[in-house]
Amino acid sequence: MRTGSEPVTARSALRLRFWLSVWGFVWSAAGTAVFSLTGHPGWAAAFGALLVIVTIDLSMIVHHIHQGSHYQPGRDVPPYEPVHGQNRPRPRPPAGPHRA
Repeated sequence: MRTGSEPVTARSALRLRFWLSVWGFVWSAAGTAVFSLTGHPGWAAAFGALLVIVTIDLSMIVHHIHQGSHYQPGRDVPPYEPVHGQNRPRPRPPAGPHRA
């Protein structure tokens, strides 16, 4: 069920992202080393740039993992009501027998 707040409450598979980043780190480091040793400076620079990007991504993923899990409501908690705008008032529920 969509609640309208998915960009705010979206969750990521951090362990999967971690292992994919480790895989990218290993391959980009190996590519940088191999192309540096074989005398292909253009490819070595490309793999070096990729290595920098993967290292930054990996450090951010590790940081998010170390932050720990944040509160996520369970299935028994109803979804939040989407924001209706700043200037428009929210519609009021109809007055029932117990409301005056």
